[in-house]
Amino acid sequence: MDAPLIPAPRPDPIVTADPWRVMRALTPARIALGRAGHALPTRERLACDAAHARARAAVSMPLDVDALCRGIGPLTAPHAPLVLASAAADRAGYLLRPDLGRRLAGESRRRLEQCAQAQNGSDLVLVVADGLSTTAVARHAVPLVAAILAMRPSDWRIGPIAVVEQARVAIGDEIGAVLGVPYVAVLIGERPGMSCQDSLGIYLTRDPRPGRTDAERNCLSNVHPGGLTADAAASRLWWLLGEARRLGVTGVALKDRSTAGSRLLP
Repeated sequence: MDAPLIPAPRPDPIVTADPWRVMRALTPARIALGRAGHALPTRERLACDAAHARARAAVSMPLDVDALCRGIGPLTAPHAPLVLASAAADRAGYLLRPDLGRRLAGESRRRLEQCAQAQNGSDLVLVVADGLSTTAVARHAVPLVAAILAMRPSDWRIGPIAVVEQARVAIGDEIGAVLGVPYVAVLIGERPGMSCQDSLGIYLTRDPRPGRTDAERNCLSNVHPGGLTADAAASRLWWLLGEARRLGVTGVALKDRSTAGSRLLP
């Protein structure tokens, strides 16, 4: 008697690979992760949880101001960085009250006013602010400041470098106004994502003063080794500053055409 027919097992691996998985080599974005049944594979779920934890840490960890100043100090010697604080008393207050991060604490403003009396007509002030990623500032602020200073044109005078805790972008407006400078560039930790937790941004504002809007600034984003390098960011910043001085504007009226031959240009 013939043996009963037993169907061959179907190829049914635990993890179903995504047909776009070859695209993962081209981007750090979380794409083509595959699936296990109707869910993510365990390894991808654990990797996602780890990335989320790193992003939370980038936001919540306090900035090591002493270490940052030790890195910046030799670049600006004999003048030490000016350490300031926003009106937000702590990290929790900073996250819950964005408005407090946009203005200086009373003692910091008084210290800045004393500095303004001693400074001699600078064109540009650099502000290094913790923002939403202290990780980004700790890793990349010193190389970026070094690149900016190294590329400074001879006809630009840079004032004191301010290091500000619990700060938002707009705090540069008050700092620039107190010091009476025509331009301020805020180097700040950007909101971390799941694929990048250490991105810096540079926000350039002409004629800084409280009440300026984001439409009046130029932003260079994604400054980190996997995005815009420190040298590239510094070069583009000086290009924008040159054009800002020539045209008398920053923000939406100043387009970044520093990349020659770009297909995005008219």
